[in-house]
This record gives sequence, structure tokens and C-alpha cells, in this order.
Amino acid sequence: MITIYLKQYNKIIRNADPALFDDLGYDDILWIDMLQPTIKEQKAVENFMEFSLQTRQQVEEIESTSKYSETENTIVSNSNFFVPTGESFVVEPVSFTLSNEGVLVSVRQAEFRTFREAEKRLQMNYRSYSTGYHIFISLLEVRIDYDADLVELVSKQVSTLSKDINSEEAIDKEVIHRINGLQESTMLLRENIFDRQRVLSGVLRSERFPNDIYPRLQLMIKDVNSLINHADFSFQRLDYIQDAALGLINIEQNELVKIFSVASVIFMPATLIASIYGMNFRFMPELDWTWTLPNGFELPLGYLFAIGLMLLCSGLTIWFFRYKKWL
Repeated sequence: MITIYLKQYNKIIRNADPALFDDLGYDDILWIDMLQPTIKEQKAVENFMEFSLQTRQQVEEIESTSKYSETENTIVSNSNFFVPTGESFVVEPVSFTLSNEGVLVSVRQAEFRTFREAEKRLQMNYRSYSTGYHIFISLLEVRIDYDADLVELVSKQVSTLSKDINSEEAIDKEVIHRINGLQESTMLLRENIFDRQRVLSGVLRSERFPNDIYPRLQLMIKDVNSLINHADFSFQRLDYIQDAALGLINIEQNELVKIFSVASVIFMPATLIASIYGMNFRFMPELDWTWTLPNGFELPLGYLFAIGLMLLCSGLTIWFFRYKKWL
């Protein structure tokens, strides 16, 4: 789909007919927005603008030169936009091309709130958008505002996670997965903000933008730097939460190991005594110890003696552990 924003009769007009290119000039057009364009639409724009649009592979490159570059006839900027999907994000690249005549061409494969908001600003205050350069800066401003919302959202999720960990008695795999998911989202968000910073730095160094744009750029760069610091803080906080969660897991495991260790030590004397009496020596007088009851039943005192000795040794072991405050 293609949307053409025209300057006519002191207002902005939207049109989606590529056939208008035959009757229009560069001075009539501010912005050409292409959403999932067909090959025919892309060729029509390229023929009208007399330059080639970026391929998806070129847009997705991570080199700094691919984020912002200037040629003799165009300014090309590629930027990543976030699409929220539940608790995570999907990164979608967007390509911007500015001609020397001040016409902005944007190519994207997904719908973004940023573009809808920028269009509203354009319709409400069209006098402030005399060229495609101003629309491009407005898109970046809206996007930075949206990035701030995402940073705040991640910060709230981190705070909620921290409270959940403090209130839970045991840490399970779900908590670790939540921490890893938030770390991945925060890392992507930081990379996205760094991407915005590189684009703004390129614009600031350029001499082809209107002079009234540069004061706005200074404010945008301050906002981006603030967002980077905030995202770094959230990432560091997640590292602390992860260390705390792993520490609690280690404590739980140590408590379990402690229980098994104490149990094995308590029953160690009894095991030793049972092993001694299980050696089948010829001379074991305890086997002949008996006590005859009035009814003629004989109690095996040796057997009772062995059991009592086991219980006494285990009891002494428990007492020693309690005395040392190991239990």
C-alpha cells in the first residue's frame, strides 16, 4: 500500500493512487509512505524519485554506515522499530530516504503507532512541516517518545519481578525464565535506542537539514541519552535480581544437602554398630544374654542392648549438633 501526502490548497491531502506521479512534481509532495509495497508500487516510486530504494537486506545491516548515509542526491536512514508481542518485542526495520528536493520516502513492512501519531501531527499543524526533513524529524521525535514508554514499561516489569521474588518462599524455573526474558527485552531496547542515537548523530553532523531543525535535535539527543541511562539501570537491576534469585536457589539447595548430611551423620553410629554385630564372630556373648519372664518367655537382652546402643549414639549425635547450633 502506498500513501502520498500532498501540499495543496494550504493543507495536506492524502492520496493512494500512484498514477498521480504523472501529474505531480517534487514541490507538490511532502511524504511517500509505503506499507508492504508491491513491486509495481516500488518501481513507480523509484521512477518518479529517480533513485533506487533500499532492499530489506540493506535495511537490516547493523553497520553504522547503514543507519545513516548521505549521497549526492539522497539521505538514507535505516532504523529499527519495536512491535510489542505480549511480554516481548519484535524488531521491524524501516527505511527512510530523503531527496534533495525535500521529499521523504519511507518503506516499512508493519504498521506502527509512530506513523499514525506523526500523521495526526501533520494534519493538525501542517504549517510546521514544510518539507520532508521536518516530517522525518517528527517521526524520530514520536519514536523516541514511544521508546520512553517502552523503557518505563520494562522498568515496571522489573519492579514487579523484584516484588514477586521477595514475596515468594521458593524460586522456580518460571522466575528464571521471566528474568531471562526481561534481560533479552532490555538488551533489544538498548540496541534500539543506540540505533536512534546513531541516526541523530548523523543528522546533527549533516549540513543539508533546515536550520530550524537543529535546536530540536539537541533536545532529542538529550532525551536519547537519558533513555540509555535508564535502560542501563534496568539492565543492571536485572543482573542484581538474577544474582539474588540464584543465591536463593543455592541456599535452598544447601538446606536440602544439609538435611541429608545431618541424617547420614546421625545414623552413622547405628550403622557402625549394626556392621560390627553383622560380622558373625564366633565369640559374641551378647547373643546369649537373655531374661526369662515369669511366663517362661525369654527376652533377647543382647538384641535389645544393640538397639539401645544405637539409639543412645544417635541421640548423643543429635545433642552434639544442637549444642553446636548446627540444627
